[in-house]
Amino acid sequence: MSRKGKRRLVSLLRGIFLLLVCLACLLPFIWMIMVSFRNRVDILDPSKIFVMPTLKNYQTIIEQSNILDFFKNSLIIAVISTLISLVVGSFAAYGFARYNWRKREDRAFWVLSQKFLPPMAVVIPYFMMASIFGLLDTRLVLIICYTTFNIPFTIIRVLLPLITPGLVATSIFCVINSWNEFVFANFLTSIQAKTIPTSVMMYLSVSGVKWGEMAATGVLAVLPVLIFAVIVQKHMIRGLTFGSVKG
Repeated sequence: MSRKGKRRLVSLLRGIFLLLVCLACLLPFIWMIMVSFRNRVDILDPSKIFVMPTLKNYQTIIEQSNILDFFKNSLIIAVISTLISLVVGSFAAYGFARYNWRKREDRAFWVLSQKFLPPMAVVIPYFMMASIFGLLDTRLVLIICYTTFNIPFTIIRVLLPLITPGLVATSIFCVINSWNEFVFANFLTSIQAKTIPTSVMMYLSVSGVKWGEMAATGVLAVLPVLIFAVIVQKHMIRGLTFGSVKG
């Protein structure tokens, strides 16, 4: 086989391998979509692969739950926490980039290291403080928590000519992180400020799991983020390529 033929074969095998990896990553999401369009009887029978689809699960969660309110809470919390994080983080980032003081690198690393802290390690102190100040089950407590965890990420090294793509890329990650966050939303809210990721817990009960309704809620929760990511993917890649964001 010629060298050119070998290169084509390697390229073909690499493409097949990447396709299989992508399919493996997408399989859980594809299965969730399939379950969301199944009746309960069909869900409990794994031998049935192709069944008549139904919108009953979506109709149930829209009519019998407050899912639209959950979407509203998630949107408000994600947008406000992202805006606050960008404002505070941008000023701090400018300070780190513009001025040179003693142990600046160490302090910058310390700020960024706060991002490594798992939410489960601090959710109990947050719960106790929120209880003392009467902030449990409010949007404000989640905005505070998400802003606290987003600010270390937004404090980046910013070069003024590249600040716009850097801020765009950072805001995208902040919105996605705030929208998908589960731990704080699950422990610090119950009814009024419940967000869309935590609403799947409503379908767990002593009588069993309502897999169809849970899958439908999962699909609706992922859909806005997926559409948002597709729309802004060019800005995300541009910001990361310009080196405005360093993790």
